[in-house]
Amino acid sequence: MTRNLDPDDVRLFSGRSNVPLAQKIGEHLQIPLEETKFSRFSNDNLFVQLGASVRGRIVYIVQSLTPPVSDHLVELLMMLDIAKSAAAREIHAIIPYFSYARSDKKDAPRISITARLIADLLHSSGATHVMTMTLHSPQVHGFFSIPADPLTARMTLEQFIRQRPLDPSRDVVVAPDMGRAKPAARFAAGLGLPIASADKTRISDTEVKIGGLIRRQVEGFKHAYVYDDEIATAGSVVELSEVLVESGVEKISLICTHGLFLGPALDRIKSIPQIQEIITTDTVERPSDRRPPNLKVISVGNVFAEAIRQNYLRRSIGELFEGMET
Repeated sequence: MTRNLDPDDVRLFSGRSNVPLAQKIGEHLQIPLEETKFSRFSNDNLFVQLGASVRGRIVYIVQSLTPPVSDHLVELLMMLDIAKSAAAREIHAIIPYFSYARSDKKDAPRISITARLIADLLHSSGATHVMTMTLHSPQVHGFFSIPADPLTARMTLEQFIRQRPLDPSRDVVVAPDMGRAKPAARFAAGLGLPIASADKTRISDTEVKIGGLIRRQVEGFKHAYVYDDEIATAGSVVELSEVLVESGVEKISLICTHGLFLGPALDRIKSIPQIQEIITTDTVERPSDRRPPNLKVISVGNVFAEAIRQNYLRRSIGELFEGMET
């Protein structure tokens, strides 16, 4: 029998980046989402106040690092600091989308490895544990000096795709670059489909070039499931989609954990009629003007909720998954 969390021992709060997901987590766990007050002083300083006592309790704070990223980050750091100052027993930062995971290396002079910096700030602000989902780079996990659990949406996405008829002679899973080849291979294995991997060279933050090796790998396939961790400006997946269409692919499904759809993303996606659907999760809350018409959103609120339950019961989170790789 599944044990519930003690609502008197636990406090669940949310920043302003993704309140709907925090509400789903609370509903699944049968604990209330407590009020948090946000306002700004005349000098633009942020004011935050937690709306329930946290003294001696276990606190979970939900906040995705979505645009405006700096505002949402400061909100999270302040909420962690408030919980620490108010004598919370444990403080868990639940970060469904950790955007700074992309800043994971020093590949230019005089730049910050910002993922490590943010990890340090979370710790110094009071977090005793971090939970996130599908980090852009697995090595970011090692930047945290406190326990960190990177969850995966892979099985949730697999379950959704398995509801449709799949044909290994027509359908193929495609990784947009070599860095996503292993996660895409696990996704393909779960669906019983073959895998192909593109060779991507990044020219800038918004421009990439796809090599020609992918053409031979997808020859004869008609439906490609492009599996990525996130879609921001859609430069990578659209460049890849153009190559897939030139190679004879007739239908493309874009699948990602974090669907941001920023800047020119929607126009880019609309330019490829073969992209017939986009499947993502609710780690990111999108305004209506950033939602493609063919978008399907699958909630991962239950994944976070069950991981929180396992954490609360001092049980292995790995029991929820076949593996923690994302």
